Amino acid sequence: MPVDLRCAAFIALATLVSAHGMSEKAIAQEATGAPLQLAIDSSPAGLDPHIVTAFNSVAIVSGTIYEGLTAIDKDLQVVPGLAESWSISPDGLIYTFKLRPGVTFHDGTPLAADDVVSSLRRVQSKEVASPLASRLVALSEALAVDPLDVELKLKEPSAPLLAALAGIAIVPRSMEANKEALQKTPIGTGPFKFEAWQPNGFILLSRNLHYREAGKPKLAGLKFNIVPEAATRAVGLESGQYELLPQVDAATALELKEKPGIKLSQTLELSDTVIGLNVARPPFADARVREAVNYALDRQAIIDAALFGAGVPAGPLSPVLKSWARPVADFPCYRHDPQKARALLEEAGIAKGTKLVLRVLASRQDIKDIAQVVQAELGEVGIGVELANEETGQFVQDWRNGNFDLFASANAGGVDPDEFLYRTFHTGGSTNVFRYSDATVDHDLEEARRLSDRTERKAIYDRLQMQLACSGPIVAIAYGTLFSAARAELKGYEIMANRSLVSLRDASLSP
Repeated sequence: MPVDLRCAAFIALATLVSAHGMSEKAIAQEATGAPLQLAIDSSPAGLDPHIVTAFNSVAIVSGTIYEGLTAIDKDLQVVPGLAESWSISPDGLIYTFKLRPGVTFHDGTPLAADDVVSSLRRVQSKEVASPLASRLVALSEALAVDPLDVELKLKEPSAPLLAALAGIAIVPRSMEANKEALQKTPIGTGPFKFEAWQPNGFILLSRNLHYREAGKPKLAGLKFNIVPEAATRAVGLESGQYELLPQVDAATALELKEKPGIKLSQTLELSDTVIGLNVARPPFADARVREAVNYALDRQAIIDAALFGAGVPAGPLSPVLKSWARPVADFPCYRHDPQKARALLEEAGIAKGTKLVLRVLASRQDIKDIAQVVQAELGEVGIGVELANEETGQFVQDWRNGNFDLFASANAGGVDPDEFLYRTFHTGGSTNVFRYSDATVDHDLEEARRLSDRTERKAIYDRLQMQLACSGPIVAIAYGTLFSAARAELKGYEIMANRSLVSLRDASLSP
């Protein structure tokens, strides 16, 4: 009988693996093909890789569902992705990429050079309005030389191009003009493919049986359970209901640290928590007011209170980028000096008791805690702040539309300084929601892109960091310690400073 045969097979499997110490849940997953259970704090605002900016959205789709021409490894180095190799012309104006043969999208269609060209055009499209568009400012034309060869022609040399391409997902060319479909039903080439999305419930991905790397992925799938409460996620991990919490706040990390059967991983973030200032609105159009906010905030006190000390004060670039980031001691406005802040506000004509609204990304407890400390410290220098906690979708909409006085959120970094600095601070940059514009900053950002000499680029970025730290539209707060917590049975998962879950391609559940 078929039922008897399945039972016999399960008993045989259980007997075999229990002898090696595999948990009952791992046995069941091997037998039934159950997905890895993850818990995250909120539903994504969408799943289109060319549109989404929220951390949860990016984590779900990048490196799991989607891949780029290049990729970023655990050491934050650029490595081949969908392109197995590339060459660069001597003048730096032509890049030629050789695609891997035999790659297919999740809908079964083969990956071809035309898909790459279409994807790059889609990111550049004004109608799509992709926040990734600034990465391709130097791109003049993309050509499909033949089915597996793509040629990119540049207007000028672009030192950060290879790193930038790692974050631009390749999608089917049929999606080029479609702004809706991929938000709900993503189609990529990655190790996992989209199956279902239950709003505020879960997102389910299954194993891509035709993935380009033989034997991968090993996991049957990934189920991202939407669990808003940190305590509930932690209890679920302890009980075995969940096997991975990709991001864990510092307080929860302390609770889970000594729990049996749980492995805690940590690394310093590539992204930082920030207070954004709208320079198109008073009072932040005045650089003196922006500088005053910096003097008003005690970053170490914020880190101690909101992050339980798990982080370091943030400058414009993460200390993870050791060869690029300036130490925060270089920035004079990072000295906590409320008296200096009040003097600058008075000089700028800002009346004591000025009332402003601080929009807060409510899905992250660390952001909410930081916002409360910021509210108190700004109040000490005469700036009254009302906190407006917003769910992810509303927050992203207000952020993109520049509908804020201030906001509290996090900014993703990149392995090349340009990836964050250009899109954020260049006039018209694709994530310059602050309406910030400075001709000197624009010139430096453009020049740093064109240069190939690392020493010359660093000199420019050193200068930019000095200017942006104190008078820019972002008050950087902290590069936090990023924690992940997993059941001991999960092998092969590696935490990454950019929050990528790409290592789940290599992960498995085992004793």
